[in-house]
Amino acid sequence: MSEQAAERPWLSAYPEGVPADIDPSEYKSLVELLDNSFRDFGPRVAFSFMGKDVTFAQIDKASTAMGAYLQSLGLVKGDRVAVMMPNVPNYPVTVAAILRAGMVVVNVNPLYTARELEHQLKDSGAKAIVIIENFAATLEMCIANTPIKHVVLSAMGDMLGTLKGAIVNYVVRSVKKMVPEFDLPYAVRFNDALSRGARMNLMRPDVSGDDVAVLQYTGGTTGVSKGAVLLHRNVVANVIQSDAWNEPAMRGLPDGEQVVSVCALPLYHIFAFTINMMLSMRMGGKCILIPNPRDLPAVLKELSKHRFHNFPAVSTLFNGLANHPDFNTVDWSHLRVSLGGGTAVQSGVAKLWFDKTGCPICEGYGLSETSPSACCNPSTTQTFSGTIGVPIPSTYMKCLDDDGNEVPLGQPGEIAIKGPQVMAGYWQRPDETAKAMTPDGYFKSGDIGVQDERGYFKVVDRKKDMILVSGFNVYPNEIEDVVSQLEGVLECACVGQPDDKTGEAVKLVIVRKDPGLTEDQVRAHCRTNLTAYKHPRTIEFRPDLPKTPVGKVLRRELRG
Repeated sequence: MSEQAAERPWLSAYPEGVPADIDPSEYKSLVELLDNSFRDFGPRVAFSFMGKDVTFAQIDKASTAMGAYLQSLGLVKGDRVAVMMPNVPNYPVTVAAILRAGMVVVNVNPLYTARELEHQLKDSGAKAIVIIENFAATLEMCIANTPIKHVVLSAMGDMLGTLKGAIVNYVVRSVKKMVPEFDLPYAVRFNDALSRGARMNLMRPDVSGDDVAVLQYTGGTTGVSKGAVLLHRNVVANVIQSDAWNEPAMRGLPDGEQVVSVCALPLYHIFAFTINMMLSMRMGGKCILIPNPRDLPAVLKELSKHRFHNFPAVSTLFNGLANHPDFNTVDWSHLRVSLGGGTAVQSGVAKLWFDKTGCPICEGYGLSETSPSACCNPSTTQTFSGTIGVPIPSTYMKCLDDDGNEVPLGQPGEIAIKGPQVMAGYWQRPDETAKAMTPDGYFKSGDIGVQDERGYFKVVDRKKDMILVSGFNVYPNEIEDVVSQLEGVLECACVGQPDDKTGEAVKLVIVRKDPGLTEDQVRAHCRTNLTAYKHPRTIEFRPDLPKTPVGKVLRRELRG
């Protein structure tokens, strides 16, 4: 066995043509990646939104104007600019503008409360924010306590043309009442900022791979939210890695056919930011922007108008769509990659999706701190492996014990990741950075995993989500996966709850697909498939599960 194969046994699982390593210096920065795409793909459609196509050339022109406008405010290279928008074309325009002006993107969840928003704006030191008006009332509540000096107000219809844009904005504001009243007297409208910037010149600072591109906030569910510092070279590397990984599945497309991706995950989340927007920009692809993935009828109605090849999503979205009565109104026959990430894909969901689309869910794994992709099943896979696959090119992974030593194959340990996509550290938190990194440069993920002899990894759970029953470790993912296979179960999640006899006991929460499903049936299924200490002590039926906007189940809210 070669030294490389001994160190990276997973290379033998790579499809033909996927390199062991990528060249992260292919682009000097994300700015060069964007500039090349605007030059090479100008007339092509880059984004499709509410029936309107936006070309690469239009994104180029608008982002140049917006970048010049931001510079006219006195903002300089390295300044942080917050972006608080859903999936609208204004978002990629704004991101491209910030990066081309040499500034730093601070991605903000539009559904944040005023308290969460205030923390992120103060922590990042953002001087400006581009925000959709639907959430301006939240900003008004906290702006006085933040360093924000400049506000650009965006609206849903801003890039839909004069007539259609006016109609959409009227419906959003006056019919659907989606814009609560707010008072931000110094705010400038998005289209006004574009008009002003168009009369100025964008100064192009020298941006290198070592400059900060994005502050991606993470960890809000477990404590104070921290900003992962993603350099230009981190995101560039992950775009190139992801392109190399998807290439075998895309190989069979007819010559000249544009790769079309469904962008149903929010662009402010690093998964969609890199895997949808930046990867699509590199390939000259088209992104179908879905502003609200929770509105399943609207998602399916939009998808019925398109032919698409790439669909990154989370398990809950795959599940919701596959169970929807309108599912067959969409032509799924051109789908080449169904990429599952963000949270564990349950095997019951994977089976249903494959049965209905013929395209298996290719489960991957990553974190904000890894830009995000670190590990994935081969894109050519035809079966659901129940693992997160193998480390992608130029990536090394291992499982560590509590003392930082590598555990034997097959033994659970904390997954640690090394590669060009790993963040530079946490923003202004050297203590947290030191805790997260090993002396030899691996990032400790906080996830417990096992590696098999082929180099495939499986996440058995988050460190913090493990349930300790009478000294036995119980991993919620395992129980959820088993219960999800029971007919009549739409979704489920489990948590630990205090127990006088066993320390902790398992609590299982189920959303029923079949209203006739009983607790006795669930218990019988668990008895058949799980050892006794893993059986749920409490079973609760609910109409839905609490989730983040990305679709991750908020287990902490189930503990009560």
